[in-house]
Amino acid sequence: MSYIKIALVVLAISFAAFASLVGYQSLTGDHHSHDLNYNDNVAPISFADANYHGQTRTYYIAADEVKWNFAPTGINQITGKPFDDIANVYMENGKDRIGKVSLKAIYREYTDDTFTTLKPIPDKWQHLGILGPVMHAEVGDTIKVVFKNNARFPFSIHPHGVFYQKDSEGALYNDGVQTSEKKGDAVPPGGNYTYIWQVPERAGPGPHDPSSIVWMYHSHVDEVGDTYAGLAGPIIVTRHGEANPDGTPKGVDKEFVTMFAIFNENKSPYLDYNIKTFTQNSSSVNVDDADFQESNMRHAINGYMYGNLPGLVMKANTHVRWYVVGMGTETDLHTPHWHGQTLLMDGMRTDMVELLPMSMKVLDMYPDNTGTWLYHCHVNDHIPAGMLALFTVIS
Repeated sequence: MSYIKIALVVLAISFAAFASLVGYQSLTGDHHSHDLNYNDNVAPISFADANYHGQTRTYYIAADEVKWNFAPTGINQITGKPFDDIANVYMENGKDRIGKVSLKAIYREYTDDTFTTLKPIPDKWQHLGILGPVMHAEVGDTIKVVFKNNARFPFSIHPHGVFYQKDSEGALYNDGVQTSEKKGDAVPPGGNYTYIWQVPERAGPGPHDPSSIVWMYHSHVDEVGDTYAGLAGPIIVTRHGEANPDGTPKGVDKEFVTMFAIFNENKSPYLDYNIKTFTQNSSSVNVDDADFQESNMRHAINGYMYGNLPGLVMKANTHVRWYVVGMGTETDLHTPHWHGQTLLMDGMRTDMVELLPMSMKVLDMYPDNTGTWLYHCHVNDHIPAGMLALFTVIS
């Protein structure tokens, strides 16, 4: 046996032992229905093992049901013209077609735990679209999320990257813990739950990262259906000592978060409702028809298609940080590309980045070329399907 083969065998044995000990889970959507999940047999680390000296940042987040329009202007903003035949596969409403409006569940922020008043969304975050509110934190902080489920299905909030005990994991699976610790794994309709997440150094930027990085949070009761329903949002963690009082990174003039995802409405828990509500003759719908299924594949950036994403406006010669994330299944292999500018990622210059499902990337832009520019997925099939946006650099 060659040294290479020996090394591969050792690596495989080591990974198998590691997987049996700590557990792992595929984050590609379809793999959740094929048992690519492993249980966690490791006792959680005690909070006493780490020192937390920051502040507690509290967010009041609800899962709300909204009628979501993937193209609210009603036209293809990239061409400035009405939708063509290809676009109308996804956009046109008909006797057996849902069209560009669907009922979704999204995370929205409120002012307090009464959940009576929505917190206004600042202009700088209007581009978030379907994404939940940004949760900013500095290394050493604690994130407290008071969650209310205003939807008709059980939902939760599960975070990536940060440190949590089992009672704040927000993920429903057979993990062997007591029922009392699983109440946040599936919050029933009308229910409330409070999650506590710590932000230790291992949740913050690494040695070669910029001053802030991005993690995602999303519902994890039925992870595939919940994310297709619309329940996802960003957590931005800034290195200790490099954050402003609100948790944003110092020296960064503007932050953008964009999620490239094909929302498969066929796997949303709201499919039946959307068929009954938005098709013109629901009895004529064949949910197994390939053309019907294709019409429900929403190739979106932050839930918007064909250039309808608002708010990507920045000033020239400033420091702009882009947090770019992916979500979905095997077809969600995306290559976001910026026209007219270049960016820095991992110390290298680029104008394109590769995304896999639930991958999270950070890029820094110093825009020097004014005008309105195309921002899109460069995968050929995704371009005519609508995964395009516009961004503007002003002087």
